[in-house]
Amino acid sequence: MLLNLFDAPRRLMALVALGCLLLLAFGLYLQHVVGLEPCPMCIVQRYALVLVAIVAGLSALSARRNFLITGASLLVLLSGFGAFVAARQSFLQWYPPEIVSCGRDFYGMIETFPLKRAIPMIFKGSGDCSAIDWTFLGGSIANWSFVCFVLIGAMALTLLVRQARQR
Repeated sequence: MLLNLFDAPRRLMALVALGCLLLLAFGLYLQHVVGLEPCPMCIVQRYALVLVAIVAGLSALSARRNFLITGASLLVLLSGFGAFVAARQSFLQWYPPEIVSCGRDFYGMIETFPLKRAIPMIFKGSGDCSAIDWTFLGGSIANWSFVCFVLIGAMALTLLVRQARQR
């Protein structure tokens, strides 16, 4: 079935975009419902996931082959960046530093800094990058994020190779 998706690249791109949106929604659930504070590296991974979703979604909407090839190339780069950040965070979780300095608490920023300085800080995250607050099947959020980025990158690379061979 997965090989059939590579024969319908627009459908594959749409599934990647949908998967990214679901992962982002789950991250927001963990943040706002469960109460886990994202760290700066988590925020960077979210940005990478948003960019992957946008590129995959736009590629799914276009019927032009060149646009699909460009989109797949961008997905390889973006997912590689996301995987790198997730791998770095996983490394920090496995080998935590002695001094943790990942950010400030939200209310402390609002009370301490003027609003024009506090707003950018809000988007930097405030959790501890080396803390493991949630696990699934023995993997942390950073571990699963790495797996997702690698899978997206592998699918995009496979799609890119298949499209290049069809020329």
